[in-house]
Amino acid sequence: MANANNAQFTYQATRISTATKEQLLLITYDIGIKACRTAENAMAAKSPDYDLANKEVIRAQEVIRELMVTLNKDRGGEMADKLMQLYEYMYQLLVDANMKKETDNVKTVRGMLEELKQTWENALMLLLQKYQEEHPDDKDLQNAMAEIEGRKPEVKGTPTVSYAAPTNAKNAKAGTFTLAG
Repeated sequence: MANANNAQFTYQATRISTATKEQLLLITYDIGIKACRTAENAMAAKSPDYDLANKEVIRAQEVIRELMVTLNKDRGGEMADKLMQLYEYMYQLLVDANMKKETDNVKTVRGMLEELKQTWENALMLLLQKYQEEHPDDKDLQNAMAEIEGRKPEVKGTPTVSYAAPTNAKNAKAGTFTLAG
């Protein structure tokens, strides 16, 4: 079991250390979503595990705080201000959920995190597609899009970065893409 935990830790550490800032944002949302789901299950169990629920709600709060701290309000303008307000609201919902030991607020936050993650995934895919249209001869990008779409890349040996494509994108699946320089 210790070897499996070490392998998982090594994988996660590598995944994070090689991720782009966009991928880190999606990873952060994933951590928050998982924490909320675990907290919900711990609270709703036949024999509730409030210690686990507390731990996971605090983890979700930490995720929200990280999202708040990394929000660039200078570059983001009004959109960043609105996101900050949403993050503050989500944080308060988690505080209340932890105090009252009720799942409703945790479910609400999880739903919001899932929607935000999906929005960012869609935006990233649109940016990739737009770049592809503007740079039709970029072999690295063609290979990356081929891998995302499940096709075989044309050129071998190009450096790639792991990327989990949105689950609802047409013909998209988890794969890799090359960072264009």
